[in-house]
Amino acid sequence: MPESTTFDLPIAGMTCASCAGRVERALGKVAGIRTVSVNLATEQARVEAPQDSLPALLEAVENAGYSVPVQAVELSIGGMTCATCAGRVERALNKLPGVRSASVNLATERAHVELLGQVDPTLLVNAVTQAGYSASLWQAEQKQGDEQQQNLRRERWSLVLAILLALPLVLPMLVQPFGLHWMLPAWAQFALATPVQFIFGARFYVAAWKAVRAGSGNMDLLVALGTSAGYGLSLYEWATAAAGSMPHLYFEASAVVIALVLLGKYLESRAKRQTASAIRALEALRPERAIQVIDGREQEVAISALRLGDLVLVKPGERFPVDGEVIEGQSHADEALISGESLPVPKQPGDKVTGGAINGEGRLLVRTLALGAETVLARIIRLVEDAQAGKAPIQKLVDKVSQVFVPTVLVLALITLVGWWLYGAPLETAVINAVAVLVIACPCALGLATPTAIMAGTGVAARHGILIKDAEALERAHEVSSVVFDKTGTLTSGTPRIAHMQAVEGDENSVLQLAGALQRGSEHPLAKAVLDLCQERQLPVADVSASQSLTGRGIAGTLEGRQLALGNRRLLEESGLNPGDLAQAARDWEHEGRTLSWLIEQSPQSRVLGLFAFGDTLKPGALQAVQQLNARHISSHLLTGDNRGSAKVVADALGITDVHAEVLPADKAATVAELKKTGVVAMVGDGINDAPALAAADIGIAMGGGTDVAMHAAGITLMRGDPRLIPAALEISRKTYAKIRQNLFWAFVYNLIGIPLAAFGLLNPVLAGAAMALSSVSVVSNALLLKTWKPKDLENAE
Repeated sequence: MPESTTFDLPIAGMTCASCAGRVERALGKVAGIRTVSVNLATEQARVEAPQDSLPALLEAVENAGYSVPVQAVELSIGGMTCATCAGRVERALNKLPGVRSASVNLATERAHVELLGQVDPTLLVNAVTQAGYSASLWQAEQKQGDEQQQNLRRERWSLVLAILLALPLVLPMLVQPFGLHWMLPAWAQFALATPVQFIFGARFYVAAWKAVRAGSGNMDLLVALGTSAGYGLSLYEWATAAAGSMPHLYFEASAVVIALVLLGKYLESRAKRQTASAIRALEALRPERAIQVIDGREQEVAISALRLGDLVLVKPGERFPVDGEVIEGQSHADEALISGESLPVPKQPGDKVTGGAINGEGRLLVRTLALGAETVLARIIRLVEDAQAGKAPIQKLVDKVSQVFVPTVLVLALITLVGWWLYGAPLETAVINAVAVLVIACPCALGLATPTAIMAGTGVAARHGILIKDAEALERAHEVSSVVFDKTGTLTSGTPRIAHMQAVEGDENSVLQLAGALQRGSEHPLAKAVLDLCQERQLPVADVSASQSLTGRGIAGTLEGRQLALGNRRLLEESGLNPGDLAQAARDWEHEGRTLSWLIEQSPQSRVLGLFAFGDTLKPGALQAVQQLNARHISSHLLTGDNRGSAKVVADALGITDVHAEVLPADKAATVAELKKTGVVAMVGDGINDAPALAAADIGIAMGGGTDVAMHAAGITLMRGDPRLIPAALEISRKTYAKIRQNLFWAFVYNLIGIPLAAFGLLNPVLAGAAMALSSVSVVSNALLLKTWKPKDLENAE
């Protein structure tokens, strides 16, 4: 019978005894349940069930119409050196009651733990400690970055001293090809090698002992066993050598291997720090103080002292300390590090500003709208951190391999030792070849292959305004074969513009001026479209008198003795006028899905003066985005609730042949699900009505400026509404996944080639140590190449 455990599940949504009974019955139906009781007062369910039944219990609660609240905790983990270590910490955390899931990232040295209800973090720390590692609640990035810098300095000094001591030992080997044959006395070799072995190499013994105590193995165990065998063999040869003879010692092999491994760990730590540079760059955008304005007085305060609605003054060149709305002043804002927008954005009263952006040339008075964790910058940092802490699906293969890696290597080293001895080789040859097998095996490269690539990929994407929510979205995006676009706000601007206009007599500008005069001062979206075009054409707009709104029809007013009106077909019909020569144009434009407005004169004579057709306009870059997708053999689809006429106009302009128009929000997800049968589908949208379709797609992409609901449902969020970022997001996914595959290939190749070479005596321990150090460094360095990526298609299009 499988081992059982007791789960205390918090239940949200229960309001009465019948709710508790429903939850209890639902849990009781799960296979393997022994006992279950639900307490309405404490809102908890206590269940005795097999250890692996937690997913089934959660599903049963959700199917009953309730939920189990989950809280997330981040831990900093110390002492991990390879993928085996990360796996051991993960297993230790997952065994704890109340832990829904735990994911450990070797590259960031952090654990993301999801808990059911309130679990004391001390229990998590103790579990990690018992597994042989150190743990603490994750600190602020700045403090953690300072500690990392201090650790890096300590590693550098240890490395320098270890190299200085090991260099005299290996120097005779280096000068031998030049005809110089000399050797240090045995006592000198012993004096140089011993500090390297037991002082600078102490970290390997400590970590190896912790692993053995936990009933497991890791890279440190391999290094400790290998170098100890070489060191011990040297002591044996020295002790048993005939008086006056010079024994063949291997002190240099042990010392150099430790020095090389320390070199590899130092370079690896430095490179890992660089992969996290995106987070540090974002963190550095947060100002610590702001100038608060109270009753006209300015005073400098800490950001933590500000409250919503407070007024802050932002001087030229300073960073905006909060998310807010401009109350006074005009300026430009540099939002490059937040949204990836390369050009400064104009700001005036009524415009929103984002904390962390740089103010340009003007002084701005800003009303605070968001603080702390609710600011755009804080949410960006959380998204990037979550993505970097997550595991890509391909990492599961690596985790399985790493669990058996060290035991397998130990067995291979033993086989090598016994095999050479049975073959008739001297004992020292058998030992040295076994040491080479132990030293060259590198589970580090396997553990770092995936997380370093994900960190670098998500970091560089964030710098260009592409926020990738999780590692799975990053990995799957490269497989996308179809992209489904929402229309309004995604491919189009979402604000009406004058698409067509025609005058019965005279030129277009004259009727545009008359329409502008009627719309002057109106806040209606169509009025704004008229006035914007007047401004673009630099047409003066006169004032009308006796202006009045005609409910459901339009607007009327008097200009220079003429009574004018602008409105819909109902206004035209009520005025008893015939469209005349404009009838055909009206039919054509209505077929395109345009909104029509008629300009008429009511007195001194009644007649039609002109016709305006309003419609949504394509976003800059929409055509390039579709063309780039087509060039990569990715099909584009248009999915909209708008009418077929307006959908067809947009589709024809962009070259999209597959159009789904007049689709209800509830049916959008079904349409996406149908398309998924033909391949991997990405859905792009920005509104609340797009959220179900974003969640239903393999990859959801939310456009910047859209709703929070859409961004929550999407796996990728674009920080600005440029459609060209869509192919760019798929491109960085493709590049990142390629780096993951390259890294895993090299990590496996190092071991598949290196271990047999060492076993057959073709690789001495010094070369084995160098190869092992090189494997980890090359994997991390290869991932760092992603930091040079730029969305070339976007740059070329600008």
